[in-house]
Amino acid sequence: MKKIVGIVCAVGIVVFLFLALFPLSASSKDVYEIRLQGAVGPPMADFIDDAIRKATEDKAEALLILLDTPGGLDTSMRQIIKSILDARIPIIVYVYPQGARAASAGAIILLSAHVAAMAPGTNAGAAHPVSVGKDQADKVMMKKVTQDAEAYARSLASKRGRNVDWAVKAVRESASITADEAKNLQVIDVVAENATDLLARIDGKIVEVSGTKVQLATKNAKRKTLDMPFKYRFLSYITDPNVAYILMMLGFYGILFEIYSPGAVFPGVIGGICLILAFYAFSTIPISYAGLFLIILGIIFFILELKIASYGALTIAGITSIVIGSVMLIDVPSSWLSLSWVSILTVAILSMIFFFGVLSYAVKAQLSKVQTGQEGLVGEKGVARTDIDQSGKVFLHGELWNATSDDYIKANEEVTVVEVRGMTLRVKKGG
Repeated sequence: MKKIVGIVCAVGIVVFLFLALFPLSASSKDVYEIRLQGAVGPPMADFIDDAIRKATEDKAEALLILLDTPGGLDTSMRQIIKSILDARIPIIVYVYPQGARAASAGAIILLSAHVAAMAPGTNAGAAHPVSVGKDQADKVMMKKVTQDAEAYARSLASKRGRNVDWAVKAVRESASITADEAKNLQVIDVVAENATDLLARIDGKIVEVSGTKVQLATKNAKRKTLDMPFKYRFLSYITDPNVAYILMMLGFYGILFEIYSPGAVFPGVIGGICLILAFYAFSTIPISYAGLFLIILGIIFFILELKIASYGALTIAGITSIVIGSVMLIDVPSSWLSLSWVSILTVAILSMIFFFGVLSYAVKAQLSKVQTGQEGLVGEKGVARTDIDQSGKVFLHGELWNATSDDYIKANEEVTVVEVRGMTLRVKKGG
C-alpha cells in the first residue's frame, strides 16, 4: 500500500512539474481583434489605446489589428505606434481584406507591429510626409520633416528586424509595394489569405514584447472581436473633412437664421452645436485660415444682401467667396483629406437658392403697396352709403367712413379711395 501511495505521489509531482514548465493555458487564450478603416486620426488612436489596455487586462494572447487606411495625421500615427511599442502583449497588424491598403501613416504603423502581415491583393507604402494647413511649405522645413519621418521609419524597421532600406524609400520616394513584394523584401513577416490562416502561420513565432521573448500560441486561439464604441465611431465620422465642412456651414446658417428670427431658438441651438462639432473636427484636421476667412466673408456678403439692395451682386460675391474659400480650406495632395466638389457645389447651390429666394421676397415686399395702416386704404374699393356731393358717407372694410369727392356720387355706387386725410377718405367714382 505504501508503494502505491509513493508511486501516485511521484506521478503527481511529475505532472505538476510538467504543467509548470509547459502550461496548457497558453493555447487557450483569446486573440482580441479590432478592425480599423478610414483615415488615421485621434478617435482611431484612442480606440487602439483602449483595445490594447482591454486585451492586456484580460491577458489575451495577442491583439490583432485588421488595417485598411489611406493614411492620416502624423500626431495620431505616433500615438498609435507609441501604444504598440509600449504594449505588454504582442500586436499583430494585418492589412486586410483583399484590396485594402496601409498607405502613408498606415505603412509606418505596419512597420512598428510585433508581427506584420498582409493579405493578397493589398499594398503598403507611400509614406512621404505632406504639408497640411499651409499654402506652400518652406523647402528647408519640408526637408527637416522628411528627414525626421525617414529616421523614425528607419528606427522602427531596425527594431523589428525589417528592411530598413525599403522603409527609407517609402518615406523619401513614396515607394509602395504589394503583399508578395513586401514578403520577399522582408518588410512583413507573412502573407495570409485570412485571419484564421494568419494565426495558424504565426503560431510558435517568437517576438520581443517589452524586452521579453514571447512565443506565440495562436493556432487554436479563439478570436474575440472588440467593436469600436459609438463615441469613437461618431468622432471618426464627423472628422471626415466633408462632414466637418457641412457641419460648419449648417452652423453658420443656423446662427444667421436665429439673428434674423430672434426667439426661434431651434436654428440657433442646432447652429451652435454644429459649429462646436465642426471646430472639434478642424482641430484634428489642420486647415487654411485664408479659406476659412473667405467663407466667413461670403456669409457677411449674404447678410449685407438682406440689408442693402444690390440686386443680387452681393449674393454672387458671397457664393464666389464661399466656393474659393472651400477649395482653399483643405488643400493637400491627399484624397482622404480633401473636400469633394460634390460637397462644395451642393453648399454653394443651396446657398444661392436660399438667398436668392429671400432676396426675391424682400424685393417684392419693397415694391408691393402697403397693406396696413392708413396707406393701406389707398386703392381700396367701397360703397357710397349716401349721396356724396362734396361730402358724404362711405362703407369700407366693415366700417362707415366720412368721405369727400370732387365727383357727384349717388348712394350705393362703387367708389375707390384716392387719399386718406385723418379720419376722412377722399374718393372717386367707380373702380
